[in-house]
Amino acid sequence: MTTGKVDTARPPAEFDLETGTLIIGAGACGMVAALSASECGQDVLVVEADPAPSGSTALSAGLIPAAGTKIQKAAGIEDSAELFAQDIQDKARHENEQAQVDLLAKNAAEVIDWLTERHGLPFSVVTDFDYPGHSRRRMHGLPTRSGTELIDALRSTCEREGLDIICNRRATTLFLEGDIISGIAVTRPDGEVETIACERLILACNGFGGSRDLVAKHMPQIEDALWFGHDGNRGEAVSWGEALGADIRNLGAFQGHGNVAHPHGILITWAVITEGGVQVNRYGERFWNEAQGYSEAARAVLAQPGGEAFAIFDNRIAAIARQFDDFKRAEASGAIQTADTVETLGDALGLPAVVLTETIRAIPTGATDGFGRTFDHRPLTPPYMGVRVTGALFHTQGGLRVDSAARVLKRGGTAFPNLFAGGGAACGVSGKGDSGYLSGNGLLSAVVLGRLAGRNL
Repeated sequence: MTTGKVDTARPPAEFDLETGTLIIGAGACGMVAALSASECGQDVLVVEADPAPSGSTALSAGLIPAAGTKIQKAAGIEDSAELFAQDIQDKARHENEQAQVDLLAKNAAEVIDWLTERHGLPFSVVTDFDYPGHSRRRMHGLPTRSGTELIDALRSTCEREGLDIICNRRATTLFLEGDIISGIAVTRPDGEVETIACERLILACNGFGGSRDLVAKHMPQIEDALWFGHDGNRGEAVSWGEALGADIRNLGAFQGHGNVAHPHGILITWAVITEGGVQVNRYGERFWNEAQGYSEAARAVLAQPGGEAFAIFDNRIAAIARQFDDFKRAEASGAIQTADTVETLGDALGLPAVVLTETIRAIPTGATDGFGRTFDHRPLTPPYMGVRVTGALFHTQGGLRVDSAARVLKRGGTAFPNLFAGGGAACGVSGKGDSGYLSGNGLLSAVVLGRLAGRNL
């Protein structure tokens, strides 16, 4: 159930606090916006509903796609914003507004270079495997390839810059005078309400994946999936937008993930598939073209008996996957089984060993299979590895439409003068449906729109 509302009556006679730039949400978008605004000389305050900054970012691998960065060039990777934009549109079946795609693709490199050079975040490019839909290796991450590491790095940077982040304050009400946001009301854990006046407001708060009612309404095809996102994503931004008459787009778009260890609830990197692994159902049989991507995998896996599948790979692939903390945690928890033969692996996973053996034997080398997937990696070899997985909803991608300055647009196309949005609050670039998610789209929107919103007075 959502709680966001807009109060168009007279604002409080006196606010409890006041600031220049007020930011709702201390995820990647909110903290990037705060750093950007502070750099431009703005007085900044961030409010966060959780006890500490976290958001959906902390649950992800923390990878941000960007084309033409200095880090890419140093690694000998030739890329361009135009090629990046084309990849985004191809994945989303060209359902995105081209201007928005271009905005994100053209500004991503500047954000990565700025965070690296100005604030010392040690980004590097993932160079040992390809992400589905990306024609170049452009995924930038911190050393542990962890969203928690990214959040911690941004929080530490905000602390060094002297920026105020007030936690345990959930924004519930926007005060509107004409088309100007004059402030907000926040609720503390004890139920007390505080009011904060602002000159400009940045919504860096959330999507609506944590609201089962909204998920069922806008994306029924994924409503039975495991909810693997941040529970604070309850849809306040959508509620505020509807009340304000904002232009809201693509509420049926989402980021799913069909490779979440079950019942452990640990994200298994899609590298175990892209490097030559496969998914099988409980009968030991493959059931789809895994090259389509991990978001599409959510529905494909949920459609299998019991809503489960098993990712099958080998130790060569696991060595690549171990750059991700989540994968190492899955190994430590016992989620991943290892065996010297496919038959033994099948027994360990509860799969029919004879069928699984035939399935693995049938994987072609340097050829395209009956599902349309082309295998260009060497065959799986012992020791073999496998993990039981399910499909999950990670984040919604629809939201408030924004302009090139990240200002929220009204239904008629004009912008609210002092209202901005990014991250889960803004409409992303995954098209209208459920198969347009390109790896990293969520963080791409978060950091680019956060950067633009923060530096626009």
